[in-house]
Amino acid sequence: MASLVDRMIRASKLDVNLYEEVEADQGSMGQAITVVIISSIASGIGAIGVMGLGGVVIGAIAALIGWVVWAFLAYIIGTKLLPEPQTKADMGEVLRTTGFASSPGVLRILAFIPLIGVLISIVASIWMLVAMVIAVRQALDYKSTWRAIFVCVIGFIIYVVIVGFFLSFFMPSAVI
Repeated sequence: MASLVDRMIRASKLDVNLYEEVEADQGSMGQAITVVIISSIASGIGAIGVMGLGGVVIGAIAALIGWVVWAFLAYIIGTKLLPEPQTKADMGEVLRTTGFASSPGVLRILAFIPLIGVLISIVASIWMLVAMVIAVRQALDYKSTWRAIFVCVIGFIIYVVIVGFFLSFFMPSAVI
C-alpha cells in the first residue's frame, strides 16, 4: 500500500491516476478516513482562536459525518440521476476518492495567520472543490468533467439544505 503522505501529495497535485488508484484499492478506506480527519483537525486548529479547542473535536466529527453525507449524495446523484453509459461505482469508491480530495484542506491549519490566513483558507477550500470534481469524475467513471461539476453543484445545494435543516433543528441560534 502506498504511503499516506505520498497519496495526499498526489491528491493535492490533482493527479488523476491517484484518484483511479484509490478508487480501485479497497484497502485504502482507512487512509481516506485519515485524510478527512487530518484535514478537519487542521481546519479546526487554524480556527482555534474563533472556535476554541472544543471546536476542533466537534469540527472533526462534523467533517466525518459531512464527508459521508456528501459522498452518499454524489453517489446517488451520479449513479441514479446523471449516470453516463459507462458509469459503474459503489459507495466505497466514492468515499475513497472524495476522502482523498480533502488533502489540500491541510493548508487550512494556517488560517490563524493574520491577513493571509483567510486567503490561504479560501484557496485551500477552492482547491478541495476542484479535487472533489476530479474525485467524483474518476469514481463515477465519467468522461465529462462538466457532468462531475453538475453532480458536485447539485450535491452541494442538497447538502447545504440538509445542514441548514439540522442546524435549525438542533441549534436554532446558529441559523440566525
